[in-house]
This record gives sequence, structure tokens and C-alpha cells, in this order.
Amino acid sequence: MKIMLVIQLVTALFAACLAMRYNMHMFQLNGYKNTEHISWMKKNIRKQGLLLAGFLAGLLAAVFPHGVTAFILLICTLVTVWYYRLLKRNNTKKKLVYTNRVKRLIITNGALSLIMAAVLYGLGGPKGLWAACGLVLLCQEFFLLPANIINSPIEKGINQHYINDAKKRLRDNRQLTIIGITGSYGKTSVKYFLNTLLQSRFNVLMTPASYNTPMGVVKTIRGSLKPSHEIFICEMGARHVGDIKEICDIVHPDHGIITSIGPQHLETFFNMDNIKSTKFELADALPKDGMLFLNGDNSYINDHIKEKGGQYESCIFYGSKGYQASDIKLSQLGTEFRVTAPDGETEQFQMRLIGSHNVVNVVGAIAVSHKLGIALKDLKVPVRRIQSVEHRMKILDKGPVTIIDDAFNSNPAGSKAAVETLAMFDGVRILITPGMVELGAEEERYNYEFGGYAAACCDYIALVGKKHTEPIRKGIQESGFAMEKCQTVEKLEEALTWAYAIKEDGHKYILLENDLPDNY
Repeated sequence: MKIMLVIQLVTALFAACLAMRYNMHMFQLNGYKNTEHISWMKKNIRKQGLLLAGFLAGLLAAVFPHGVTAFILLICTLVTVWYYRLLKRNNTKKKLVYTNRVKRLIITNGALSLIMAAVLYGLGGPKGLWAACGLVLLCQEFFLLPANIINSPIEKGINQHYINDAKKRLRDNRQLTIIGITGSYGKTSVKYFLNTLLQSRFNVLMTPASYNTPMGVVKTIRGSLKPSHEIFICEMGARHVGDIKEICDIVHPDHGIITSIGPQHLETFFNMDNIKSTKFELADALPKDGMLFLNGDNSYINDHIKEKGGQYESCIFYGSKGYQASDIKLSQLGTEFRVTAPDGETEQFQMRLIGSHNVVNVVGAIAVSHKLGIALKDLKVPVRRIQSVEHRMKILDKGPVTIIDDAFNSNPAGSKAAVETLAMFDGVRILITPGMVELGAEEERYNYEFGGYAAACCDYIALVGKKHTEPIRKGIQESGFAMEKCQTVEKLEEALTWAYAIKEDGHKYILLENDLPDNY
């Protein structure tokens, strides 16, 4: 039994490391926030059932130390190793990044595991070690929560040091103009579009990729900001009330853009009023001479403006009012449109992007650039240079098939706009989607409505995963769609294989709409 115990201890340690790595990855994706991680754990309780089986087998081996019970525990542990190695091999969009914070969490988590094993050994001797083999496995799902609480003072101190350093760098760059961008959707696209336009005149720095959290912004400032930069475009993301204010308190924006307000991250915001007030935290942070740019086509923005009376009377609209877009002509090659500024200046523009929502986003970037001193006629060439942002209505030519990659999109308004853009193409129009998540209690309704939009715009539809797509399927069916042209598959690869195999005359256009995050 001693040899078996040694083998079990080594195997359990290996299994515990794999389980900890997986849970650490999910914890990182949940923003190191205990509340969000607990919510994720509740939704995925069955996913880690093997840890409970290992724990029960460990108790059994401790109470009845016998070759049979030891063998059962070993088998449970080996199956756990196999399962978590399988999870590790699955393709993930965001890999676990071994930051210093992650390393500190690993040390604290490991210390808690060792303490628990030592206590069990002290209470039961070798029998306690059998129980520890099972309990250490189970605790890898839970120990990150107390480990995070224990490390919290350290993390706050380290973050505050970095924040203070970033603030100093901003203060030292007196010529810098800071533009904050937020919105439920469209903020990343507008950030890239604005960067392209302003670079024709200024030395510009923008937050890269999805560096839209307080520490992501701080990292950008500390790592990339130079004295020669004239404009800093700062994307501001939010999942909770107060998140935008936290970033504003760091960067103190001179001007701001609110691209949209809509039902997104309702699981953490709970209601639309919280979303509206959070996005307008950017507006409230601007100085008296700061310019606030608002998407005039967004109903939630317009409603909030009316609710607040004259609080935002000096704001600058874009879309169908203010900086107005008109004469919009969409084609497979791009979009033509006219922009008229409030002062009457007007100009015709061409761009390679498709979709009416992209027109609004580009006009927002044009409005900011024009107010910063660039004439509309001088923006014509920069607008033509604008590239599609990765996974946001990006067109990929694959010979007889054209892929429209809009996988990043995850909101009802954007999804509706995407399928309506697909309907514009003359050919076989195919939608592939896993549905939308993080929409709280309204998730089923929004997915059902999306099914109705899809049925009206698409010739074929592939739903990826049964769990989240059932409401979409119901919406498709009740819209009178020919259900033999609608398939439910488990993986994206299966959906693409099915789409490519469709035998019908005409060029195929495949829209990849939405993509579930790794922690779903």
C-alpha cells in the first residue's frame, strides 16, 4: 500500500496541476473577479464533475484503506489527468497568460493545498493522505477564490504603483490630447478608423487590441507612450457600473465618443439603466471645453439625452443628424456615401468596408477628425485606406466562396445589421452562428428575434451547438423558414464543411456571426 500511496500522490499532484491550470485560465478570462468566477462555476458545475468523483474516491480510500479502493482512486485520478489534458488541447481564442499576478495566485493556491494536505496528515496519518489526494483535486476548483482574496492587498498595491506611474507620464506630456471611446459595440472599430484618419495629420497612439481595461490602458501608457505623441486614443470597456469612471480617473480624457448603447453584458450590468449611466461616465468626466461625440442613430443615447435635459446640450451628433451620412450606396466592393458637416461642408467618400453600421462608425471618426482641424476633403484618401478590423465584417475571398467574418460581434443590433448586409449579396447566402451570450434574462428573447431576422435574410443557416441555439432555431422555424436548410452541428468545422458542400448555383457568401468566448 505504501508504493500505491506514493504512486497516487504523484498522480494526484499531476492531476491537481492540470485542474488548477484550467481553472486559472477561466479565472483569468473572468477578469480575476470572484463574483464572475462563481457565476461561471454555477453554470459549468457538471463540467468538472470528475473532481468530485476523485474526492469521493479519496474519502473511500481513507475510510477503507484497501487495494481495491486505492485502485479506484488511482483510476479516477488518471481519468482526471486525461480529461484536463483533453481540455488543454482544445483550441482556445485567448490562451492563459502567465502574468506575474497568475504566478502569485499559483503560489498562494499551492500553499493552501499543501496546508490542507498537512492538516489531513496530522489528523489521520497515512489515511489522511489518501483523503488529501481526493480533496486536493476538488479544491482546485475553489481555492482560487480564497487565494485571490489573500493576494488582494498585494495586487492593489502593485496596480496602484503602475497607475501612479502612468498618470505621471500623462502629466509630463503636456501637448497630448486624450480621446476616450466607449460604447456597447462599435468602439473598437471606431478606434481603428479614427487612428487611420488622424495619422494623416498627427502622431497618434491608441490602445491596442482589447486593452480596454484600467490595467490594459496603464500598460499601454507605460509601454508605448512617447513625448512625441500628440493624440492618445483610449478605448474604454466596461462590465460593471463604475468601470468607465475608473479609466477616466486615470487618463482624464479631453474629448469623448460614445458609439452606441445596447443590451450587452446584462449578466453583470443587470439592466439597461446601468449600462446607460456607465457609458455616460465618459461624458461626465470631460472638461468644460471637451467635445462629446454621440451616435445620433442610437435610441438609447437619444433617450438618455432627453432624460438629462440640457446636461449634454453641447454634444456633437453623427449619423442621420449632426454630421450626416446620406446617399449611401452599398456594393460587394465597398460603400459610397456623402457626409455633410453641421457647418455645411460636404464631401463624397468611398471605403472598402461593407454594412450600414460601418458607415455610421466611419462618420463618427470623420466627425472627430474634422473637429480637430482636418478638412473633409483631406479625409477622402484616409477613409479609402481604412481596413476591416479583425473579425468585424471582414471579407475573406476564398475563390468560389466569400467568408464574411463577423465573429467578434455579440450584440443584438450588430447581429441584425450583419444578416441584413448578407441579404444584400447576390448569391447563396449562408449564416453560421452559435448565438449570443451574456445577455442575462433577455438572452433567450434576443436569440429568438435573431432567428427571425436570419430567416428573412439567409438561404441556409448552420447553428453551432444545441445549448445556446435552441431559441434561434425556434425563431427560424416560426418565421416559416424551410427547416431542411437549417442544420445544428457541434463545431464550427462541421458547419463550414456542411456550407461548402451545399450544391446550388451561384457564388456562396458565408457569414460567421458571433463566437462564444472560451469560458462558455
